[in-house]
Amino acid sequence: MSQVFEDLKKLREEAKLGGGLDKIEAQHKKGKLTARERIQLLVDEGSFDEIDMFVKHRSNDFGLEKKKFLGDGVVTGFARIDGRPVAVFSQDFTVFGGSLSETHAEKICKIMDMSMKNGIPVIGLNDSGGARIQEGVVSLGGYADIFLRNTLASGVVPQISAILGPCAGGAVYSPAITDFVFMVKNTSHMFVTGPNVVKTVTHEEVSFEDLGGAETHASKSGVAHFAMESEIEVLEEIRKLMGYIPLNWKDTPPEREFDFEDDLVEPKLDTIVPENPNKPYDMHEIIKLLVDDGEFLEVHKYYAENIIVGFGRIGGISVGVIANQPSVLAGVLDINSSIKGARFIRFCDAFNIPLLVLEDVPGFLPGTEQEWNGIIKHGSKLLFAFCEATVPKVTVITRKAYGGAYDVMNSKHIRGDFNFAWPTAEIAVMGPKGAVEIIFKKEISSAEDPESELNKKLEDYRTKFANPYIAAERGYVDDVIIPSETKTKLVNAFQLLKNKVDNNPKKKHCNIPL
Repeated sequence: MSQVFEDLKKLREEAKLGGGLDKIEAQHKKGKLTARERIQLLVDEGSFDEIDMFVKHRSNDFGLEKKKFLGDGVVTGFARIDGRPVAVFSQDFTVFGGSLSETHAEKICKIMDMSMKNGIPVIGLNDSGGARIQEGVVSLGGYADIFLRNTLASGVVPQISAILGPCAGGAVYSPAITDFVFMVKNTSHMFVTGPNVVKTVTHEEVSFEDLGGAETHASKSGVAHFAMESEIEVLEEIRKLMGYIPLNWKDTPPEREFDFEDDLVEPKLDTIVPENPNKPYDMHEIIKLLVDDGEFLEVHKYYAENIIVGFGRIGGISVGVIANQPSVLAGVLDINSSIKGARFIRFCDAFNIPLLVLEDVPGFLPGTEQEWNGIIKHGSKLLFAFCEATVPKVTVITRKAYGGAYDVMNSKHIRGDFNFAWPTAEIAVMGPKGAVEIIFKKEISSAEDPESELNKKLEDYRTKFANPYIAAERGYVDDVIIPSETKTKLVNAFQLLKNKVDNNPKKKHCNIPL
């Protein structure tokens, strides 16, 4: 019997070597970790239970029958992060370059099916050369099997992808369907067609990094939500993200203890918004003062920076923050910021994460480029997402709330639960100057001193309309508050809304303007 146990032990050791020591050393020389090392750093120590360690590919073409490795290029199993269960797969580049075969795909599909049945998140650590060419259409079918599960799991369990090497061709669509994509600068690459194909077809010369590197996808395409300096940072950031999100759509996010006896008044909030309404300020300063311990995990930090999205806690409750950024494009809404905000809102709503909206928006960005590229369609995504969301929704208007953008940014009219405004808030159809020039066009043009008349009308308009009190009179704003009292108001609001119930009409699914 002891020999049987010894044989099993040897098989396990063989499986742990993947493609062999030489391939492991080559991986390390590139500054990359192995599939198993990544899992060890990601999950709680000693919590990983591997499955399908002894799986081998079934192909006998092109000499593959002589090259069979235990595990077949992907390590799969279940583990815990901060004591909470997760499903994990980690592609092993030391085995056929991490290429996806029929059995490789079956292993991933198995843990995805289990995660759906048991309501636990799926984390994929991607490092693959793509489909295993020798297996032909069978490997392509494997990708499609994964895509289907990604789609069916969307909104059921959180799905997180880390790109820790190449990810090309059809392989890119699985991470793209998932909720969050992490990449490593100078190591990760994602593209549908590589630089050589691009050069052949379009005659453009472009490097791997410029075409599909982490910084490109984090700042230009918006494919990557996080771009980190190293694999270790990626794995640490995934652990941090897990601390804000629930295990599944029926679960609630982890809640931290909070001392409600603490003094929640923040005097610095009274001085952040400048007296000059056209002067920018950094909304990050307000966010840091409102969230517990100043801890804010920003998502899509380098993409569409005129809107800020991310996770924080208010009174111990995990919340998703959506905030206009006055220091970038004056905080206007445009195509990219609308898409960024809408996707984040829909994730939070799918997984029971309340929303905090910090509003300072002068409107939508004008211009032919925006109109021709569909600002109407894309801007409506943000509106749709806010309207559709049934989680607790709290808005604070810090300064400007103009035109249609006022409606879009979680106004009372689209089921905002609590809508607060600072005394600096300006809630109007448009900015004072534009409004006055339209309303009093004749009076100004016929006046002896048009500039003096314009300034007089501006002052009158600001006094009457550029404030939060008309909206408050109608109940569109629940309260006008002193900025330093905001944290207290938010803590009370989110505590009150913990048991909120809101429903949308029954339907097969909605038809969001894509």
